[in-house]
Amino acid sequence: MRLKIWAKRFGKGAAVVGIGAAISASAYAYTQASAFDASAEKVWSIRPVELSRSTDAAVIARGKHLAEAVAPCATAHCHGADLGGGQIADIGPVGTFTAPNITSAGIGAAYSDAELARLIRHGVKKDGRSVVFMPASDFSWLSDSDVVALVSFVRSMPAVERANGPMKVKLLGKILDRRGQFPLVQAERIDHDEAGHAPPPSATVEYGAYLGRLCKGCHGPGLSGGPIPGAPPGMPIPKNLTPDATGLGSWSYDDFLRALEKGESKDGRKLDSMMPSETFGKMDDTEKHALFAYLRTAPPRAFGNR
Repeated sequence: MRLKIWAKRFGKGAAVVGIGAAISASAYAYTQASAFDASAEKVWSIRPVELSRSTDAAVIARGKHLAEAVAPCATAHCHGADLGGGQIADIGPVGTFTAPNITSAGIGAAYSDAELARLIRHGVKKDGRSVVFMPASDFSWLSDSDVVALVSFVRSMPAVERANGPMKVKLLGKILDRRGQFPLVQAERIDHDEAGHAPPPSATVEYGAYLGRLCKGCHGPGLSGGPIPGAPPGMPIPKNLTPDATGLGSWSYDDFLRALEKGESKDGRKLDSMMPSETFGKMDDTEKHALFAYLRTAPPRAFGNR
């Protein structure tokens, strides 16, 4: 009899604890989602960057290179090769994202050159709010001349009549953003006083450190890879890019080039298509040497520590 009484009490207690945990989880999710919404709606008092497009062929060519290899917007996984909008990225409970049409037949028509430069440099849209998902913090360091080149390239592209795809941040995406595990609101992650400052392109560790920011969205802040927080089952797991034994410790520069240009690992196995070899393989020799030099000097980390 006493055992039954204790069992009932335990069952009631467990139920209360379970209900309490559910309430706490709901409250946490609501708080994080509200914080995300407030951040996404914040209006930034950053003036447009007073830069104007160029019609010089060399400048436009530089912009094309940047758009395809360094600030890769002209790729299938971003705005598309024609800048008319990219593929839909459905990341399960995190959200659904599609880079929009930025040609003169899309949202590009609404932006002045100065506003487009501000978006690239500071991650701030025409209405003053932050871009979401677009990794502006990865290339906010681009120099004035490179921003001019990018703007000039975008403006040189033909108009594309294509509707924009879906863009929706779900609850888990909002929570992961607030936890810094899947950064979505970009403007708050940019040092706006330092934006635009980087050493001139050269095959150095210093310049490679800026290029290496392009890798951290997938491979983690510490570049050691591992599962992306919140990613749906089946999503490829990024590799370790540090010089640890579980990463690139035994890789030569030629091994690195093979991965970058052919999408193949050191042993010849094909890397998942999530590795954008179509993009980074287009880096020039200076950029490739700089990036490899930086990765060789990154602090070694065991795989999965991100």
